[in-house]
Amino acid sequence: MNAVRLPAWARLVAPVVVGLAGLLAWYAFVASGSAPRMLPDPVAVATELVERFPLVWEAAGVTGTNALVGLLAGTVIAVLLAALAATWRPVDGMTAPLVAALAVVPIVALTPILNTMFGASSQFGRQAVAGIAAFVPVFVNTLRGLRQTRPVQRDLFRATAATSGQTFWRLTLPVALPYLLTGVRVAASLAVISALVAEYFGGPADGIGTAIATYAKSGRAALAWAFVGGGIAIGLIFFVVTALLERLVARRLGALRP
Repeated sequence: MNAVRLPAWARLVAPVVVGLAGLLAWYAFVASGSAPRMLPDPVAVATELVERFPLVWEAAGVTGTNALVGLLAGTVIAVLLAALAATWRPVDGMTAPLVAALAVVPIVALTPILNTMFGASSQFGRQAVAGIAAFVPVFVNTLRGLRQTRPVQRDLFRATAATSGQTFWRLTLPVALPYLLTGVRVAASLAVISALVAEYFGGPADGIGTAIATYAKSGRAALAWAFVGGGIAIGLIFFVVTALLERLVARRLGALRP
């Protein structure tokens, strides 16, 4: 059976409808009187978000910067190592245990160590955590993409006397690029989450995660949830930008194919 493709307007309206339904359910749950004390209604959260927007914006800038630096650094290192692993099998054998270890390392255990290692005034520990989280999906997807070229394709390039550089830029990279961008899209969300988590465990007293913990402990639940909204906004921005980049590149590559 063929899947029914929804029109463009329906794909845009559906998430909005689901979001509004969720907000209404949230408001009804709080109004019923059975909600926990630390769960305010969405109107109170929206009010705090509007009144304290400069604070939320400043904290979001710190968290977003840490996530972006970690994403970029993790992506660059992952692509370089994936290229080496795809070229030389010994490098692949050496990096496989490292990637497997990084994939299962508990971020909540690693973060306090890095924050303590680099000092309470440095953002580097948080950026390193975001970079580690972003590294694994980018490496795995890029390595898979670099291995997607078929022997007959490589033989064709050799038969036309193409150099290794020409083969890489005209064959290997275009084939691997969609896999790389898929890894970046997954890594973007992980980088934001990891940056938020890292802010709970030491480091400078700024960022969305630190604000959530501070205001939740002081009983200002609505303000804490307003900062949660700021964190959600950062994650959505990262996801939308990387998804649009992935779609743009896919269209460009599709236009280049005969």
